[in-house]
Amino acid sequence: MSHRRIYELRADVVAHAHHEGEQHVLRLHVPRIAQHALPGQFVHVRVSEERPLRRPISIMRADRDKGTIDLLYKVVGEGTRLLAQRRKGSRLAVLGPIGEPFDLTDTTRRYVLIGGGVGIPPMIFAAEQLAGRAEVVLFAGSEVPFPFALQPAPELLPGIDGNAILTLRALADRGVPCRLASNAGLYGCFAGHVPDLARAYLQALPEDERARVVLLACGPHPMLHAVARLGRAYALPTWLSLEEYMACAVGGCAGCVVRTVERGREYYRRVCVDGPVFPAEILPDFA
Repeated sequence: MSHRRIYELRADVVAHAHHEGEQHVLRLHVPRIAQHALPGQFVHVRVSEERPLRRPISIMRADRDKGTIDLLYKVVGEGTRLLAQRRKGSRLAVLGPIGEPFDLTDTTRRYVLIGGGVGIPPMIFAAEQLAGRAEVVLFAGSEVPFPFALQPAPELLPGIDGNAILTLRALADRGVPCRLASNAGLYGCFAGHVPDLARAYLQALPEDERARVVLLACGPHPMLHAVARLGRAYALPTWLSLEEYMACAVGGCAGCVVRTVERGREYYRRVCVDGPVFPAEILPDFA
């Protein structure tokens, strides 16, 4: 279980951008969480005073100097629809940062980050933390238009076909290579699932370079299954950030458990505090 400090705070809404596909980017001024947040962690947001149950949302960016965090979410029900109505200047009750983050300490590795849909934010957070410290490349997939500024990629990547030409401008500005995938016919994207885009890249790497790769992923379960298979196929360390429905998000209710097998014994770990990041090798249901 995580013993990391979780804060319960009131956060000011300083910006709220709205994008196609009912996607929204919320910026909160909450300095204490911004100071301690790490890639892979999330916050638990109370969407309105009328709805006591909170919503878990991954942290996409933390600016320690400005004391802000950015959250990307998609409207999927009444709770997130209410959240989408919150305006600049309003306040929200927030718990965080919560969970075990990705381990980004080994700078001799090449980090291949794979994000799908609202699983993209932790990958952006990780990429920006790794920029200038270690080799990193990000592959992002979406079936609706990406809610980010895009531009032509300034670099070539091994194994990537000529149709995948766009990247995230924020990552290009930091020197992080990135490519996009979609089955929705989006311009400038690889036509297919994002794990297939990552597979093409890995297959094209020289064997000695591929041996240094670590896979980090967050997204819908079918995507995580595919990434786990990809990691096994190339014998690569693979870490998955799981997305689950949560009630308390602090480990008390055990409503978000996932089955693990560790040293031959079966356990049920809480995604909120024991995760959300787990090594794929201990997740038999993602085999």
